[in-house]
Amino acid sequence: MTKTMNDLKIDGGAKTPHLYSNASAGTMEMKGKSIPENAVEFYRPVFEWLDAYIHNPVPETNITVQLEYFNTSSSKCLLDIFRTLETLHASGKSKVSIHWLYEEEDEDMMEAGDDYQTIVKIPFVIEKVA
Repeated sequence: MTKTMNDLKIDGGAKTPHLYSNASAGTMEMKGKSIPENAVEFYRPVFEWLDAYIHNPVPETNITVQLEYFNTSSSKCLLDIFRTLETLHASGKSKVSIHWLYEEEDEDMMEAGDDYQTIVKIPFVIEKVA
């Protein structure tokens, strides 16, 4: 018997992003602001989901990130998420790609995407949205 992995859905709030992870589709989406009081606690379900997912991933894993703003503790959590995905990508079990979206006027978010792209060895697409 094969156990089906659950999807993860966290509704966004004023200080937290909308998060949706679909194991069978191999997708994860983050959208909104990420300035929670305790980023490590907020992102804990994401790390737990990823820890389970990397043991039985689909052949392609696509991450979409469209954040308006994030604080320092969130940036560390994002890096940890990306490093976990980098390990998955390097293992050859799943071809991982990150699609980093930013608003046209938001150079800070564009630069943040550039920074992550240079740190982790995963295919990155950085794209401006209207």
